[in-house]
Amino acid sequence: MAEEEIEQATNLAVTLGWVALAITVAFFAVMLASKVVRFAARSNETVREIAVRLRKPAHATFMVLGMWIAVWSTANRGDHWFPVLEHVVVVSVIVSSAWMVATVALVVEDRALHRVGTSMEGRHARRLRTQILVVRRLTIGLVSVVACAAVLFTFPEARTASASLLASAGVLSVVAALAAQSSLGNLFAGMQIAFSDAVRVGDVVVVEGEWGTIEDITLAYVVMQIWDERTLILPCTYFTSTPYENWTRRKTEVMGIVEIDVDFRVPLEPMRDELRRILVESPLWDGRVVSLKVTSAVSGLVRARATISSADSLALWDLQCLVREGLVTWLQREAPDALPRTRWEHSDAGAVVRSAAQAAV
Repeated sequence: MAEEEIEQATNLAVTLGWVALAITVAFFAVMLASKVVRFAARSNETVREIAVRLRKPAHATFMVLGMWIAVWSTANRGDHWFPVLEHVVVVSVIVSSAWMVATVALVVEDRALHRVGTSMEGRHARRLRTQILVVRRLTIGLVSVVACAAVLFTFPEARTASASLLASAGVLSVVAALAAQSSLGNLFAGMQIAFSDAVRVGDVVVVEGEWGTIEDITLAYVVMQIWDERTLILPCTYFTSTPYENWTRRKTEVMGIVEIDVDFRVPLEPMRDELRRILVESPLWDGRVVSLKVTSAVSGLVRARATISSADSLALWDLQCLVREGLVTWLQREAPDALPRTRWEHSDAGAVVRSAAQAAV
């Protein structure tokens, strides 16, 4: 008995020695391979970044594989600890491999986002950015689910339970579909939003009477940053079932109006000249549209409508405020007679009638 224990202890010590050697070799091999790849791909930024970010998961994967090779080659498979170590190694390889796959996918998507941000502008860039972000989340979720399923199936109990579940898959699928109807609806709605080009990250929209910018699109909800710095979070199904305004779907350029009520004596031509002067001096105007028209002349007032344009909705809002303030200042300074006023006329005949009525009383 003592000889068997001594032999097992000796085998274990030899195995641990080979394991330590294998782990060390794997560590330095991965480090050397990373440096060689980075040097060989110094002109390719994507490959260099993959090599840098893969070092940790590659270290984990190859060190586990090296440990397993050493154990498999030197250990006695009849020892009681061998099945436990074998299971631990399998689980570790699955987790580290999923880590590597997710890291490669994230690097590729990050490079794609960087390229979109530096080489493209406008709605095409917003569309690609939205699609990349949704695919990124979908990739991480898919890799995580597959890795968790693979780990569970390494346990005999999980395989037995899965066989029982598959036998009643029809009933379970109906129950799961009813229970997850809302979640699945948002999932498919998020994918539809990403690839239908209806709304993108960075688009300016009007939702529920609120004006703001789409900040993020996930597989479950859409985050909208309102102009006053509030945040509105809506489920993805809202954008597939409810009407909303998208001001930047095809282009970012927008037009707006500024209305001012003035007196009938307003000098329209000088007012048009002043409007053009204000716009020409402002960098917010994109030079496309400028006009001043009278749209109403009732109840003693003239309504002058200035139509202007800007490169995007944020600049348009500031430009509208600037034009409104500039025209009011010009009316006060150059045309005070054109300021709105209320007129009334005294009638002597009416005064005589009221006096006669009071006398009769």
